[in-house]
Amino acid sequence: MATSTLIQFLAPGEASDTSHRRQVETFIANGTIAALDVVGSDITKTGADKALFVIQAANVATGNGLAVGVALNAATAGQPVRVVVSGYVADVNCAGGTIAAGAALSAGKTAAGQVDTAAAGDLAGCFGVALEAKSATTANRVAIMVKKQF
Repeated sequence: MATSTLIQFLAPGEASDTSHRRQVETFIANGTIAALDVVGSDITKTGADKALFVIQAANVATGNGLAVGVALNAATAGQPVRVVVSGYVADVNCAGGTIAAGAALSAGKTAAGQVDTAAAGDLAGCFGVALEAKSATTANRVAIMVKKQF
């Protein structure tokens, strides 16, 4: 079911599950997905099912162009998974290096299901933007703004 982007919740300080210009879509998992993993379209499916099923975004050295968003819940094959396709997400799985606040991010560049700082040679385009800095010694989580891909 598609979510509406017409009505926006504008009260500051509310929980991140309220709209705040965030769009969440429901897909069907076609494999094991952890909460806060980057997910992508499953192109092993046929026809329009390619847009219905998602898997953990595979590792692609130049960024995964099939990435559509960030999973809000864990799921296994056949289960529904809610995915942020646009907007704010806290604690997204990310690579172990340093990420600067405001850095453009690639999906699946260093490891499957993670975001990492984008590089000039990345072909998939900008998946999102880091909203906070992450050092090499902190947990592999970062708040991001997902750019609409889906």
